Amino acid sequence: MSKALDEFASRILTWSDSHGRKDLPWQENPTPYRVWISEIMLQQTQVTTVIPYFERFMASFPTVTVLANAEIDDVLHHWSGLGYYARARNLHRTAQRIRGDFSGNFPKDFADVIALPGIGRSTAGAILALSRNERHAILDGNVKRVLARFHAVGGWPGKISVAKLLWELAEKHTPQSRLAEYTQAMMDLGATVCSRTKPNCGECPLAVDCMAYASGQASDYPGKREKQPKPLRRTHMVLIYGGGTIYLERRPAAGIWGGLWSFPELNAEEEVSNWCEDQIGACPIEIRRWDVVRHSFTHFDLDIEPIAVRVMPSSSKVADGEDHVWYDIDSPQKLGIAAPVSGLIRKLRELESHVPNS
Repeated sequence: MSKALDEFASRILTWSDSHGRKDLPWQENPTPYRVWISEIMLQQTQVTTVIPYFERFMASFPTVTVLANAEIDDVLHHWSGLGYYARARNLHRTAQRIRGDFSGNFPKDFADVIALPGIGRSTAGAILALSRNERHAILDGNVKRVLARFHAVGGWPGKISVAKLLWELAEKHTPQSRLAEYTQAMMDLGATVCSRTKPNCGECPLAVDCMAYASGQASDYPGKREKQPKPLRRTHMVLIYGGGTIYLERRPAAGIWGGLWSFPELNAEEEVSNWCEDQIGACPIEIRRWDVVRHSFTHFDLDIEPIAVRVMPSSSKVADGEDHVWYDIDSPQKLGIAAPVSGLIRKLRELESHVPNS
């Protein structure tokens, strides 16, 4: 086993020379800032999904200072559709912290990096390894899978004792040179060969000494968290529209879709008419219930019952404010909007295009 341990990094790097990914956009000019943005985007999200988001984000926010000076709505707008929106809010907070505490320069010390909002041990290590070739172990989902299979480490990696062992193995295998290449290669191997389902063990440079492969049980590693039934939540979303605009409200900073723009939510349909009169000074001229839309989060499912309410645009007394806005269908503002809300807006847009202005 000691020989296998000594050869581990060498095999990974040799494999990377021929098969590693070398043309990802964040690999071009891998500054700490660019690597940081990519690492946060890649959390819980596949590379193919991230690439266009990363390129648009970099075009709009090319430096830490530009990101720090941006409006949070603009940042969330660029994040719309990526999900896990706390990541975007933490990016903005961190950029402002770097602007204030480090004069806009990404910190160099590991302790300073890991202290920033939204950056944990593995992310901090990846940033410094990939951008500065420093020796820091990482343990993202791909690396956990490679190590758990190679060493047949049982148990769910979220368990403290299992995570501790995997970190020890990650530290042991991390070489003294070619740190950026090794770090990227470990992530690449886990993503493309040692994949979660149907791993391609025949193409793996570690297969000859992989304990999970030898036992024929590669898919059993790493261990899975005990499955719990997802709770189901329900809500009524009121889609108030008229005259080519849609009424949106900013959600609270905490909770799901924190800080994003969405539709008002009510407990029951009978509240709709009174709510419209009390809150926006308009009487509904048409109320229609749409089919329920189910949106799945990591820990629960949400059933959205949309209630489309057409109002006379001239009758509304409420003007745009900090936490509410009439969203223009044809010239939409740059706002952060969650995917299911965007889908309902598209449906409203189609509906509104067939309704003459009143």
